Amino acid sequence: MAEHDDQERTERASEKRLRDAREKGDVPRSRDLSAALIALAGVGTLLAMRPWLGEHLRNLMRIGLAYGREQAMGSAAMGAAATAAGIEALKLLAPLFAVAMLATLVSPALVGGFTFSTEALTPKPERLNPLEGLKKLVSLRGLVELGKSLLKVALIGTVLSMVLWHSRVELLDSGRGSVQDGIDTALDVIGRASLLFAGALAVVGFVDMLWQRFDYARRMRMTRQELRDEHKETEGSPETRSRVRSVQQAMAQRRMMEAVPKADLVVLNPTHFAVALKYDDNMRAPRVVAKGLDIVAARIRGIAGQHDVPLVTSPALARALYHTTRLGQEIPAALYVAVAQVLAWVYRVRAAAAQSADAPPPPNPDIDPELLGPYRMPRTET
Repeated sequence: MAEHDDQERTERASEKRLRDAREKGDVPRSRDLSAALIALAGVGTLLAMRPWLGEHLRNLMRIGLAYGREQAMGSAAMGAAATAAGIEALKLLAPLFAVAMLATLVSPALVGGFTFSTEALTPKPERLNPLEGLKKLVSLRGLVELGKSLLKVALIGTVLSMVLWHSRVELLDSGRGSVQDGIDTALDVIGRASLLFAGALAVVGFVDMLWQRFDYARRMRMTRQELRDEHKETEGSPETRSRVRSVQQAMAQRRMMEAVPKADLVVLNPTHFAVALKYDDNMRAPRVVAKGLDIVAARIRGIAGQHDVPLVTSPALARALYHTTRLGQEIPAALYVAVAQVLAWVYRVRAAAAQSADAPPPPNPDIDPELLGPYRMPRTET
């Protein structure tokens, strides 16, 4: 079943799956690469601070050897010598420890980045199951880990053996010379051996990094059914999305209808289109606050009539406004003149009503047919 499931996992991991795995602390990690970087950092420090290290090594040897019989028999002198040797050893190793600790903190971020999760600290009973451990040993990952271990032993062992064999004469002769020469020889051999050791480990780490990325991508692969389920979980089922859209449309329409009583006028088709316009001194141009077709247009007309909002019948202008302007937008510049004529007529009608005079005839704005889009005027308008 596991093999069949792996064969079905043909799809790349989604962003959500990778994000969830990262939150659980499951990211690609290369322990070998981290170990190689720590080793390289230590070797670099060793080579860069060789004079410093040589000086403190000489001090350690001087403290350990430069005292007489009387001092050796006295506890106070031995204690002072041990304290001084401890201080020198701390000075000698502190830079190496500091660099190694910094490399330990930084190196994991190179593969997988910084991440912290308590998921890995949570006790899991299956980790104590011997059968699960045996399965891991005979799995692909177990075989790869075994291969890497054998490669490290062979490569690093060969490199260090070659270094020691090549330096055998120097090491044997170092005991015949001065302390300074012996320390210098030891530092040379240790430096070369450490550098080659770190280089061999870096080769293994680079190979391991490539494998870890490949294995992580393989483990994160998904089946098509998992992708569909995740999409459904994220976006919701089609029925749920449809209900959400319906609710959103109803809320938007309710807000639109609430804006109709505040409009300055409503331009009509007269039956199929209705567009409510609002204009004040804070606007650059009149703005569409409500628009609709058929049933929605009828509701706009009804609300406008209840609140004494002027209704202007101009079929071409109503269609052009409906086509060119979205809800809440200002009208396009191509309709400025036509809307200005209609607004001016509304103001004249109000002034005439206030003076009990006859209302002026409604305007007939000239509209470019291109502004009507798919709502072109039929040959006869009834």
